[in-house]
Amino acid sequence: MRKGFLTAVLAVCLIPAIGTAAHLYSDGNFVRLAQGAEVQSPEISRPDRSRGNATFTVPDKWTEHAEGPVVVLDPPESDLHLAIVDVAQAADAKSAAAAAWELYRARASHPFKLLTTDPPRNGWDEEAVINYETSPNEHLFVLSVVRRKGAAWAVTIIDGSQSTFEKRAAAVSLVITSLRPAGYVRESFAGKSAHPLDPARVSALLEFVRKSADELGVPGVGLALIDHGKIVFEGGVGVREMGKAEPVDAHTRFMIASNTKGMSTLLLAELVDEGKLRWDEPVTEAYPSFRLGSAATTQQTLIRHLVCACTGLPRKDFEWLFSTTAKTPAAETFVHLAATEPTSGFGEVYQYNNLMASAAGYIGGHIVYPGMELGAAYDAAMQEKIFRPLGMNDTTFSMARALASDHASPHGKNVDGKLQLTSQDINYAGTPFRPAGGAWSSAHDMILYVRNELTEGVLPNGRRLVSANNLLERRRRGVQIGE
Repeated sequence: MRKGFLTAVLAVCLIPAIGTAAHLYSDGNFVRLAQGAEVQSPEISRPDRSRGNATFTVPDKWTEHAEGPVVVLDPPESDLHLAIVDVAQAADAKSAAAAAWELYRARASHPFKLLTTDPPRNGWDEEAVINYETSPNEHLFVLSVVRRKGAAWAVTIIDGSQSTFEKRAAAVSLVITSLRPAGYVRESFAGKSAHPLDPARVSALLEFVRKSADELGVPGVGLALIDHGKIVFEGGVGVREMGKAEPVDAHTRFMIASNTKGMSTLLLAELVDEGKLRWDEPVTEAYPSFRLGSAATTQQTLIRHLVCACTGLPRKDFEWLFSTTAKTPAAETFVHLAATEPTSGFGEVYQYNNLMASAAGYIGGHIVYPGMELGAAYDAAMQEKIFRPLGMNDTTFSMARALASDHASPHGKNVDGKLQLTSQDINYAGTPFRPAGGAWSSAHDMILYVRNELTEGVLPNGRRLVSANNLLERRRRGVQIGE
């Protein structure tokens, strides 16, 4: 779910719905996606392969062939290629990329467009991303990731269909994030004890956040810190809205976007505990009117598939971004899903989809309150089973309630690159799909949610909110999207 708030980052240890975070290249930019995937039979990649100056991981079901300094990895589709090219020497990153393209596919490179430097990591001395000029009707994704260790360069070229890249982006990410100089050994924290979050370290963290917010132009940040079950800080830095004096504090509400998904899956976990739902139950048994594309696809869709990002279902975000308002009924989620067929087999690829998570939340709410409208049932179920037991009194799905209280306003950069106040329109558009990303919350409430994850479902009074087994089922590893 796109975040409507560019105002601030909620700086707590947030738990994704299922799985892990990943770096993905999208539309020529380096971005981070935060929701992982879970399936019954996880995709397993082959061990690291060594080639010249680098080691890397080959995704499962991809083929590999080499010729000289060039290794080409191909997915099951034939219209996308990922090449790893060793370049012995080059004057700079742009020259290294040009030499790599000549070795990979002579005189076939698209015109250079943009070079963006990244901080070096994982043993590399230099790192950059290069975009190339393509025309819209080509529907291509063309990119080079250039890394240097000493005098030698390793260039990763992504070359092929835009749609296939988007489908296989998680596997591409696995290769790119696993590429390291030969012989490099990653740092391990095994057997090491973390420093306690004493007042001095809390102060240092706060100063880091203040400085970072100032340098990045972020008006305000809400954050909370927990150490061995004890909340050692909750508060904020900066202001709720640029040009105004009201400070961000522990109870300032922000839209928490896709962190809502983890709360929706917590509702499902409680229902599994109560025997009202099964992770491996066909969705049509829990909600008979559910449809996903064809009849065959509908029949094989289980409850766990709604929250795994593993069914091969494309995002479909433009439909709801451009065609919904706050008054669009919650049932629209199921209308969109019925008209969508997955592009791959279940468990084959990771593809992020907000509609499936939205359906999961609404089905959970329907099980708790079967006689109510879907949206109202979900809101009531989350209040009864998640927010109230955890003491999350600031958390709400009501835009009116949030905007009438201590809240952060959305900001963004204008066409001149200057930060300015923006509208709430995109946040209203997400209201009909709120189980996937429509909650407002505060640093105070979010650290209570995190504490429940850390205790694996045990509340401060010793009562169990949810079994450890079903809380942890939400985190089971699935389709590999990175190391």
